[in-house]
Amino acid sequence: MAEGDNRSANQLAAETASLEEHLQGWGEVILVADKILRWERAWFPLILMGGVSFAFLMIYYLDPSVLSGVSCFVMFLCLADYLVPALAPRIFGSNKWYQRFHEICSNLVKTRRRIIGWWKRLFTLKEEKPKMYFMTMLCSLAGIAWVGQQVHNLFLTYLIVSFLLLFPGLNQHGIISKYVGMAKREINKLLKQKEKKNE
Repeated sequence: MAEGDNRSANQLAAETASLEEHLQGWGEVILVADKILRWERAWFPLILMGGVSFAFLMIYYLDPSVLSGVSCFVMFLCLADYLVPALAPRIFGSNKWYQRFHEICSNLVKTRRRIIGWWKRLFTLKEEKPKMYFMTMLCSLAGIAWVGQQVHNLFLTYLIVSFLLLFPGLNQHGIISKYVGMAKREINKLLKQKEKKNE
């Protein structure tokens, strides 16, 4: 057991080091983005939502075709990939960020591992309980298709992007755990009431 844990820790360290090497030129920018996403200042959520709202309003106003939108997005990514590693050290100019950068890369690797684990569990469910897998996928995808039909694509994308960008701050400040705890307590109350009625 200890040997397996040691091997897993070594693999995690190797993956983290590899990711750090790939993102080295983006270190300062990633740190600033991390501070904004975790809401280190009270006004960071306002900046975040203002930026997202402005971007989506521009997309709505310009109404580009899919090909134009994808082309502009990829062009922006290429431009950022070229300019950020060259300009970031001049703008931010600090080497004190390495420890937090290491933590961020480690968290990204752990998140990727969790997603891969969920994906493997889904295929395990498919092999072990194909009927359960089929019904779960059918109901989930039908629900997603219904929501997609009821809500405008751009607005739905805006809501998803907003939630994903606000999630780290909500999690950091304990807002998600607070409401999840409240939901669990309410569900437990309902289950206890149902058990009392059955008795």
